[in-house]
Amino acid sequence: MSKRIAIIGAGPGGYVAAIRAAQMGAEVTLFEKSNVGGTCLNHGCIPSKVLKRTADLLEDIKRADEFGIENCHAPRCNMGSLAKRKEKVISAQAGGILSLLKKHRVKYITGHAYIPKANHLEVTDSDSNTATYQWDKLILATGSRPATIPSLPFDGQAILSSDDALDLQIIPESITIVGAGVIGCEFAFIWNTLGAKVTLVEAMDRVLPLPSVDEECSKLIAREMKKRKINLQVNRTVQSTVKEGEKLTLSFGPSPFGVNLREKDREVTSGQTDKLIVCIGRKPNSDELGLENIGVETDEGGWVKADAMLRTSAKDVYAIGDLLGPARVMLAHVASTEGEIAVENSLGAEKTMQYDQIPGAIFTMPEIGNIGLSEKEAREKFKNVRGDSVLFRTSGKAQVLGEIAGQAKIVSDADTGKILGVHIAGPHATDLLGEAGIAMHMGAGVEDIAKTIHAHPTLAEVLLETSFKALDLPLHG
Repeated sequence: MSKRIAIIGAGPGGYVAAIRAAQMGAEVTLFEKSNVGGTCLNHGCIPSKVLKRTADLLEDIKRADEFGIENCHAPRCNMGSLAKRKEKVISAQAGGILSLLKKHRVKYITGHAYIPKANHLEVTDSDSNTATYQWDKLILATGSRPATIPSLPFDGQAILSSDDALDLQIIPESITIVGAGVIGCEFAFIWNTLGAKVTLVEAMDRVLPLPSVDEECSKLIAREMKKRKINLQVNRTVQSTVKEGEKLTLSFGPSPFGVNLREKDREVTSGQTDKLIVCIGRKPNSDELGLENIGVETDEGGWVKADAMLRTSAKDVYAIGDLLGPARVMLAHVASTEGEIAVENSLGAEKTMQYDQIPGAIFTMPEIGNIGLSEKEAREKFKNVRGDSVLFRTSGKAQVLGEIAGQAKIVSDADTGKILGVHIAGPHATDLLGEAGIAMHMGAGVEDIAKTIHAHPTLAEVLLETSFKALDLPLHG
């Protein structure tokens, strides 16, 4: 008799787990209280990249005269049309997922799932009708939602979450973004390019203050923000807001987390903005599930605890994706991989999730792609480390594209040549990361990349040149 696997949450972790479980012969039921695709499809990866694509195209049109194209004066974005395109893309992707679920005979149920006791689920639909389902194995994939600051509560009008920001129907004259993490930085470039005056406020001392992001990438992105007249304020926080008509008056002050504060960082200043977007992190969708009824342990923040095999403290219950919190890696592709591993383990395997080679894709302008250790992390773990960089301006393809800002860096063990990390900031950096990912998965060294013939002219040649440099044999860099 096949195992009955229930999965709560149809995001990139849940729906992938459902398909894989069905392929392995399980009887699968997938529950989702909102829309299939989760945050990634409906409020994150996909809609933000639809906006990013428009911003990229708008920037290209504004520069058309550089490429010999005339009569492209004063292009502007029609937000109504852009919103329709965003919904069209989301709808197409959602339809594709539902088709895949149907193809693999996954039972898809819309409603709020609650766990009253072991091996049971109560699911309430939008009409308040409740049905009971039984399971042998349960996978929790309910994800997360935008976190707020008590002093900056979301109102959906002036103070916005990242979800709200993706639903704007007009381009505000001015936008202030709190938090220069991945989401905040992506929004800063998108809205700046679409025509808003952008201020970006970060409590730490650099943009993208993440261990996985190499400090040189952070510096490069900060320089690009300055070139685009994005008002970047690091070591600063928004201390208060006052609504005055259609505007918000903001008070800015020194951050309690600030490092090496300068005199101007300590000043209390004020400014006005049309919209305030708060991007300071996420919180788990672990409440209202009934986890306590079956003994699923969570930490103080509500994030579910799970071991390397993704098993929770409750028998036959697994957890994946954002629900595991920042102690793991909160990315869509990580959730999908965790989903596959959780399913296999629920059916008898003993696989563990490895987090040391997770690729990161940041869609700033230029993009950032990273995998493995940053140079700082590598120097803390290894005795003899190299960090070799080559600028994109040395690439013929980058010159042709007119996108020369950025660099590629390979962090390697100087004694063995083994690649420890790759950090790319530049045109199509997120796409170039694939080669680096394969190399690290195979345990390759810089010599392996150097011996791989790369097509010319391509952007991928920047990694070839960087590998040459890591061997002290640079040709162009």
